[in-house]
Amino acid sequence: MQKILLFFFFLLLAGCSLNNPFVTEEVDKVTVVQYTPYMKHHRAYFSRIFLHTIENKKKYVYLHNAKTNDIAVLLYSNDNYLLYNMSTPAQKPLSLHVTPSITYKKALNEFRKKGFSPITSLASVGYTTSVSPKKYKGIKTLLIETKEYSKLWSLYKKSIRTYDASKIKNIKTKLPKILISSYYKHYENLSSTKMQRLQLSIIAKKLGLKSPILIKKQKVTHINKPIIIKKTKVPQIKQHKMPSRTHIKKSISTPSKIEPSYSYYLHQAPLNELATYISNKATKNLLSYNQYNMLSKRKIQLQEEKLLKQGSLEELIAAYKVKKNPKYKQRIMSLMKDKQQNQ
Repeated sequence: MQKILLFFFFLLLAGCSLNNPFVTEEVDKVTVVQYTPYMKHHRAYFSRIFLHTIENKKKYVYLHNAKTNDIAVLLYSNDNYLLYNMSTPAQKPLSLHVTPSITYKKALNEFRKKGFSPITSLASVGYTTSVSPKKYKGIKTLLIETKEYSKLWSLYKKSIRTYDASKIKNIKTKLPKILISSYYKHYENLSSTKMQRLQLSIIAKKLGLKSPILIKKQKVTHINKPIIIKKTKVPQIKQHKMPSRTHIKKSISTPSKIEPSYSYYLHQAPLNELATYISNKATKNLLSYNQYNMLSKRKIQLQEEKLLKQGSLEELIAAYKVKKNPKYKQRIMSLMKDKQQNQ
């Protein structure tokens, strides 16, 4: 009798409806919602009862497998780190038991060995996601949904990059604006011909974006030949003075300053100029995700070079404690040796 009471007490604690005691089989499991040629929609209800926060007060962290382009959700539940593959529902969750020696960073390193690393922006790999607390058949759950558009995303990127709307003209599946708007804007700014802008306008209409302004040909105005007035009794007509050369020069608008190309910032720009360019909010909208990352890496490289050449002993020691860069150590030893010789 006591066992029966304990069983029902456990069901009540779990928030399980007595009308459907086996509903827990549908929780903590990734399921397929919809599959189309250009979109995969997956959903999972995760029980919130035993979930712990992982980082930044969140109870979930997204990881990404660069080789397979799979997205996974990392949860901390019942003294275990559980990694659910949201892209491959049939795959069982990867589990790692939590002990005093297993920190969050160590857990991430273990999952990296299996191909999964943390990712901040799912849009950068062609995914959208939504997360919300939900009650599913009486159980308090965390509803996580992912939609993969990677195939359609790649088609649109190629279509925009080559200014060829034929690749996506007949596709009915809509691509979310968040995945492509900044990429589209970048190539819209680069477009220079009427044909390119015409193709972009077709693509923009499919995406629900603002169409580019088509370039209109400027009308050529012809200068009338001067009228020669014969010496007759006709009243004289006052002749207007022709504008001076200086006046003509002033009327011609000076060309706007040409912004250096991406290649310049990637290979030639000095540190200060590169840092100013990256810190500009408009830069993120202008560049693709990969381009922005490449510039950020070059900025770090230039900062390291500056530190090695101009950094003080104290600055180098502080940097070495954080990054453990052997170049810093070598430079520290060199400065200490010079300091001893000068004493």
